[in-house]
Amino acid sequence: MNTAGIAFSVLQGLAYVLLAPLLLGWVGKVKATLQNRRGAGVLQPARNVYKLLGKETRVAHTASPLFRITPYVVFVATLLAAAIVPLLATNLPSAAVADIIVVAGLLGLARFFLALAGMDVGTAFGGMGASREMMVSSFAEPALLMAVFTLAWSAHSTNLAGIIDHQLSDARLLPSMLFALASLVLVAVAETGRIPVDNPSTHLELTMIHEAMILEYSGRHLALLEWAAQIRLMLYGALIANIFFPWGIATRPSLLALAMGMAAIVGKLLILGAGLALSETVAAKMRFFKTPIFLSLAFLLALIGLLSHVILESGG
Repeated sequence: MNTAGIAFSVLQGLAYVLLAPLLLGWVGKVKATLQNRRGAGVLQPARNVYKLLGKETRVAHTASPLFRITPYVVFVATLLAAAIVPLLATNLPSAAVADIIVVAGLLGLARFFLALAGMDVGTAFGGMGASREMMVSSFAEPALLMAVFTLAWSAHSTNLAGIIDHQLSDARLLPSMLFALASLVLVAVAETGRIPVDNPSTHLELTMIHEAMILEYSGRHLALLEWAAQIRLMLYGALIANIFFPWGIATRPSLLALAMGMAAIVGKLLILGAGLALSETVAAKMRFFKTPIFLSLAFLLALIGLLSHVILESGG
């Protein structure tokens, strides 16, 4: 049983690695269809990563060893954060460390190294992107923690597996859940660098955040950073799908339950990806200095959710 649980935990981590490029490709394909374009195939992000892995890595002569190790630190930290977020099942050995504080810490570690690497070479773009990323994270992380704490108060735990199990046992549509969901969606848009906060498909000076920090990378280093960004997008998709819509996720580590969990999460991610593509089609990139207002709204929604839970739902 323990060996099977470990094997299923590894399988869940591999699912993040393999499905993350496909999720990004699905978003791009739906977005192209909505814009009456043919667009690239769903497998294009995976092809891009594979192609970059085979290319030569070029490093600026002013770069320090930090610049060289950052892609590996970012990829490993992001993958570890994703691997402990329940994707297919909750009752796995990895569920013991699936705490939202741990996830936020690992993502913060990746962001810290990426910002340092952006400033390491000494280019104007890297420093600009690093400063913007730190400002966005300073508003996004409190909103993320507040949104999850709203649910943690009900489940009496910050463990994600425990929160999901509580949601499965109590399927009521509560006002606090709606506010927390809206807050987490706004945070996910900002943390993954999507429109209207950032535009991952542009290299314009006035709009770059994430792209500015990785502008000096090439080859396998760039492949790892792009792959990590794709895994981060899927991580937030899994958080939204399995916390607020946990139906279908396996509660025991068996092949049939995991197969049903895989089918459920794929369906939910397809819907979320289509929703993201639709929102990016109808919305425009906002001015960067409006980002704090955007994320302050996310924090306010999470706070209202927490207060509504305390005042309306927990008293009885």
